[in-house]
Amino acid sequence: MRTNMPIRLALITAALLTALIGCQQDKKENKMNIKAPIAKTEAKELVMHQDKRIDPYFWMRLSDEQKNAEQKDAQAQAVIDYLEAENAYLDTMLSHTKAFKEQLFQEIKARIKEKDESVPYLLDGYWYYTRFEEGQEYPIYCRKKGDMNASEEVMFNVNEMAKGFDYYQLSGVRVAPDNVTAMFFVDTVGRRQYTMQFKNLATGEIYGDNIFPCNGSAAWANDNKTVFYAINDPQTLRSFKVMRHTMGAAQSTDALAFHETDETYAVGVGKSKSKKFIYLSTSTTLADEWQYLDANNPSGKFSVIQPRTRDLEYNLEDYGDQFYIVTNLNAKNFRLMKTAINKPSKDNWQEVIAHREDVMLLGIEIFKNYLVIEERKEGLVNIRVKSWDNTVDDYIPFRDPSWSSGVSTNPEYDSEWLRYSYTSLTTPNSTYEWNMKTKENKLLKQTEVLGGFKVEDYVSERHYATATDGVKVPISLVYRKGLKKDGNNPCLLYGYGSYGASMDAYFSSVRLSLLDRGFVFAIAHIRGGQEMGRQWYEDGKLLKKKNTFTDFITCGEYLVQEKFTNSSKLFAEGGSAGGLLMGAIANMKPELWKGIVAAVPFVDVVSTMMDETIPLTTFEYDEWGNPADSASYFYMKSYSPYDNVEAKNYPAMLVTTGFHDSQVQYWEPAKWVAKLRATKTDQNPLYLKTDMSTGHSGKTGRFERLKDVALEYVFMFDLLGITK
Repeated sequence: MRTNMPIRLALITAALLTALIGCQQDKKENKMNIKAPIAKTEAKELVMHQDKRIDPYFWMRLSDEQKNAEQKDAQAQAVIDYLEAENAYLDTMLSHTKAFKEQLFQEIKARIKEKDESVPYLLDGYWYYTRFEEGQEYPIYCRKKGDMNASEEVMFNVNEMAKGFDYYQLSGVRVAPDNVTAMFFVDTVGRRQYTMQFKNLATGEIYGDNIFPCNGSAAWANDNKTVFYAINDPQTLRSFKVMRHTMGAAQSTDALAFHETDETYAVGVGKSKSKKFIYLSTSTTLADEWQYLDANNPSGKFSVIQPRTRDLEYNLEDYGDQFYIVTNLNAKNFRLMKTAINKPSKDNWQEVIAHREDVMLLGIEIFKNYLVIEERKEGLVNIRVKSWDNTVDDYIPFRDPSWSSGVSTNPEYDSEWLRYSYTSLTTPNSTYEWNMKTKENKLLKQTEVLGGFKVEDYVSERHYATATDGVKVPISLVYRKGLKKDGNNPCLLYGYGSYGASMDAYFSSVRLSLLDRGFVFAIAHIRGGQEMGRQWYEDGKLLKKKNTFTDFITCGEYLVQEKFTNSSKLFAEGGSAGGLLMGAIANMKPELWKGIVAAVPFVDVVSTMMDETIPLTTFEYDEWGNPADSASYFYMKSYSPYDNVEAKNYPAMLVTTGFHDSQVQYWEPAKWVAKLRATKTDQNPLYLKTDMSTGHSGKTGRFERLKDVALEYVFMFDLLGITK
């Protein structure tokens, strides 16, 4: 393919204009003359079910080989030129906000306690914690033997390890049973393809075992030398094999423990809390299959607990000679079963906690004397504690209108203390311990917010909007005390609504920069999530997916009707599958929004789901539909943001992506922005920001990522005329 000269010219023009604009007194006025990058078009015909679609920007797709090649071919160079031209255009158009953006960044950063430490947890005689040092971007992993007065052992100083890398992610640290060797995983690209390595914590030596590519799922056997780990298919990145590695041996000698050949399933591996078993799971959206192996016999064979069955989901823990199983077997909102370990199939499952129509069973945590249950009722998570002898059955009390809570790190089996997390829109992230015997509740740590933050200065509320079909959709919102509900406040409405992921209310010190400037912040708990139970999820997926979009629009309209805001000050934000939501609501109700922030947005639904070589595609047929089915194909096409761009006015939009994104490929937002530019009829700002060194999750440094937030905020503030 020829190098695209118009794109190169656009990049040069943007750079020249930036220099010229810098010489002008009134920079903002002169930006009216700046031309946005115009991507070339090259018709690509895509046909399915005798339906023909023409994709003029299909050429933007690059393979990993093209992206990573030192010498870029003509197509790769053309794509990079276009992305960099868009970045230059954004920088030029918002150059007048540069000082304000830096002020916002410093303001947000100043609320964070730079020298900080996590709450330590006890595991096998050591107290583990992470800490941050002032001015440092990355955590330091530490431990102390016996008690917290012992001398500190630094396991990993990620600040040192990350030197020289634009992107550095360390994860999956797991210490061997003998407390000497730790495995860890490193990703330096952002594509979630990890290298597994091992470190001797006594000597500091990093061994020569470099296992690549891994997905971060792994478990130690009890012999301190055998590790089970999962690897990805090199093209689709589907986790499809579990391997057995012996410390010191070459990766080429690793034995295959399991190979998942069904392209709609992915595998993972882990270890039971009891340390008795290695668990191997394989799952898809609507089904699970678990296998187990005696952790003392790593060369043995895995045994299946319950063979996979369509629409049968289950998860498990072991206790004594029983498996305890959370399952949807004849239970839409899940129930708890148990079975003898030597008779694990569902024919032998016995009920422990029955199904409830108004309560969803989320999960369990097992202790020697207690069973802890996470439940969701009326959209909120509660934590229930039961003793095995049935003398205790308590719920931990929570107090806010809406909140987020969950069982935290509890590796010790024989303990009366349950560690859990709690946060709300006005309560900073907090770690508590609940004594399951005495009901004592101890606050171990609450995230310190610097700069004079006071909980009582803010108000949180929970509202319900009535959807188009009469369903009540919850909205959690927060604002600064004293705000007048006169319809004249700026508002940011956030949503996700996919995969059954519940967007519970949570605190953010970053968000204070909005609230203190008069914003209302709201979360729309729309269908496609699981806030209101399993049916809430099922009513927002597959051939009911549009409920997700109409619910969100209804929530926006409610905020206007209740005079929290108006359409000239209402913003929407979502990322990934929430970016699909942003694309859909932009097409369906563009006049409702002043601006939209779409982060790493999944917007080219039909083309992506047609291509089985793209990561996640086959694994997600049960979420979006398989386009081989004509009904699914045409339904997806009816809402796919890219396929439904029209010649009409759109709100202002900021779209962000990462060049190495493995979850939503960069070309989806890039194509979408190019098509919007060529089609829309308004003069509202449209910006594409591509981080050329990161993936789906953005930057890895704890402060560096705040610069992306500052960009999002200054984009909204600029549209409202807020300059300080």
